Amino acid sequence: PEPTPQPTPSLDPLTQAAQLAREAESVIIVPGYGLALAHAASDAVALGRRLEQMGKDVRYAVHPVAGRMPGHMHVLLAEAEVDYDKLYEMDAINPRFADTDLALIVGACDVVNPQAVETEDTPISGMPILHADQARHVVVLNLDDKPGYSGVPNSLYTQPHTVMVLGDAKHSLEQLRAALEDGECAIDLPATG
Repeated sequence: PEPTPQPTPSLDPLTQAAQLAREAESVIIVPGYGLALAHAASDAVALGRRLEQMGKDVRYAVHPVAGRMPGHMHVLLAEAEVDYDKLYEMDAINPRFADTDLALIVGACDVVNPQAVETEDTPISGMPILHADQARHVVVLNLDDKPGYSGVPNSLYTQPHTVMVLGDAKHSLEQLRAALEDGECAIDLPATG
């Protein structure tokens, strides 16, 4: 099999994220509490639609407690008019991460923190998580790299296949979508002269 291309470390995180999104054939978007706080569900769905227009297979992974209460993320995504058949519950989506090119995490921390599985005696030890860390590449759009509500640092943030884009989720989603638009324009322009 061909080696998986790695993000180019000399590029800024947003450019790396756009590069990975362009190269991915399959993408799982993981919305979290930060997406809800930033009122960015429609931006996540707009980015998902753009990725689909580019020929990507896009799914949304919903953790049972993502958002402010159980079911909250389903409501937010439904209001953003996501195609319901693209929403996957944790048990259905977890086996798919290992075969996915890019996990795009938007404002989620504890629900994707491998420490829940890897470390004993923490507030999240034993908590079921979305296995985003198993994707070939991970892009995290988060306000910061601090621990989530549990106070447990997220080891996913420091893994070599993870790119962190820090900032407000809504703004980061808009920037990533614009970077994809710009990249597509640059590739599709015919040569002149």
